[in-house]
Amino acid sequence: MAPERLGKWLDGVAARHGAFADVRADGDAIAVRCTDGTTVTLRAPFGWDPEPPLLASFTAAARRPRRVAVVLVRRGRWAVGVFDGADLVVSKVDSRLVQGRTAAGGWSQQRFARRRDNQTTAVVTSAADTAARVLLPHAAGLDALAPGGDRGLVDDVLGDPRLRPLAALPRLALLDVGEPMKAVLLETPGQFRAVDVHIVEPGDLTAG
Repeated sequence: MAPERLGKWLDGVAARHGAFADVRADGDAIAVRCTDGTTVTLRAPFGWDPEPPLLASFTAAARRPRRVAVVLVRRGRWAVGVFDGADLVVSKVDSRLVQGRTAAGGWSQQRFARRRDNQTTAVVTSAADTAARVLLPHAAGLDALAPGGDRGLVDDVLGDPRLRPLAALPRLALLDVGEPMKAVLLETPGQFRAVDVHIVEPGDLTAG
């Protein structure tokens, strides 16, 4: 859930399930119990230091703008950017050919496989070049790194020695994205800024 929606959504929960009978910190999450027995667990994407009043401090922490580097890589295409909250500060999207067809067997197949491996290596190198050029100038002010796309390729890119300042940042969950294009990059704050919500109603506990 977008952090900006959290307050209104909690008001709706209280209207449907009764006042909040208990609110407590649960590690880096907050747990709420309504008078009808419904429980809600909320987890902020960047962690949270509990302070009274708990709900207000949690909501404020979830809404606080964070500077996040995003690195998206899939076969043949990559996108990198720095976000301040939901606002894109700087970005670069690029691509490089990687053959995807299936070749004939035997020697031709082996030659095709080597060519494809070389092309994939070139993608990783080029993506690392882009990340170094675009992201490293902002590294000192970053709060987290949000990887996305093909986990293996992203790990290979971030394994470049030049990108150690990025690899050392707190790493968010892998973003589920399609082909790394500008429109896809612009949608990533909807994932990495989202508050994780788990709600259990009394009927759910007796459903089976």
